Amino acid sequence: MKKIPIAIVGVGNCAKALVEGVHFYSQAESPMLGLMHPLIGGYRVTDIAVVAAFDIDSRKVGRKLGEAIYADPNNAAALSKVPLNSEPTVHMGRVLDGVAAHVKEFPLKNRADVSPQAESSSIDIENILGHSGAKILVNFLPVGSEQATKVYVEAALEVGLGVVNCIPVFVASDPEMANKFTDANLPIIGDDIKSQAGATILHRTLTTMLSKRGVRLNHMYQLNVGGNTDFMNMLSRERLLSKRISKTEAVQSVMSEPMDAASLHVGPSDYVEWLGDTKVCFLRIEGQLFGGAPIEMDIKLRVPDSPNSAGCVVDAIRCAQLALDRGFGGPINAISAYFMKRPPIQISDEAALNELTAFIAEPQASR
Repeated sequence: MKKIPIAIVGVGNCAKALVEGVHFYSQAESPMLGLMHPLIGGYRVTDIAVVAAFDIDSRKVGRKLGEAIYADPNNAAALSKVPLNSEPTVHMGRVLDGVAAHVKEFPLKNRADVSPQAESSSIDIENILGHSGAKILVNFLPVGSEQATKVYVEAALEVGLGVVNCIPVFVASDPEMANKFTDANLPIIGDDIKSQAGATILHRTLTTMLSKRGVRLNHMYQLNVGGNTDFMNMLSRERLLSKRISKTEAVQSVMSEPMDAASLHVGPSDYVEWLGDTKVCFLRIEGQLFGGAPIEMDIKLRVPDSPNSAGCVVDAIRCAQLALDRGFGGPINAISAYFMKRPPIQISDEAALNELTAFIAEPQASR
């Protein structure tokens, strides 16, 4: 089976977990441990190969990827120890709106050390992507990176790459951008990656169960805190708008009747440095049972944030390659609905899994 050559934008904790995860499964005694799909269209996790990477941190740029993923401010616990000389060399990227102004208030160890060259507009991203041999671009930029995402996505379109958009900047779910991928006959999967077993899928599952069993849902909140750069970045409320939209719609979409905005609060809440890459979700649900009797539910979920994301990213990448192999272009709804918080079309998780299974199994199945 051929390799799946990918380019990564943003060598942060999520990229670290992805790279370490591929290495982990190349040596694992139990190659199916923790995987939703050990095999997708003949592709294994170990077939994923990073051939290009971009970042704007001076501690990462110019270093081999195997070394760069261990540079500050990355703080995710290691899944495996990747050789420091592992290719490729990390290229200089573009800053644009990829770094929030407020993060400069934090100690350098916890934030990006922006290289002066990254401010330049002369960096030829298209040329780098074209010569890398990449087939898929994976976007790991910080939340709120609207301009930067557009630059990389447009470069991918120009060079002829499929895209897996892991952040809540709306690409696949934006009709204008989606049409560009359809016209170019390139797959786009997005937007905003779900975690394998995270706050969103837990909230959706409980909401679906309660709704199906006749419970009237009156109030809900989902509060998330963490100590990685993603949570630091999301302290900016202006950058957080798309994230709130993405996470709120993911929950609203599985309810029989939408809940009014005053009764539903979903989203990142604060940055707690000592938590590191650990994410803690506090979920509360209030409703009414038979005869108006009350029900209250309080749940605390604690997970390592980046590996939880990588568990879905490795599947989304392999599905994107499968779409390329089959000549499918535009938004691939069957994949996006299962792996993303804000897909072009929201459907139930059960229906999404059925469509995804059909897509993997049959060349002409639901897209």
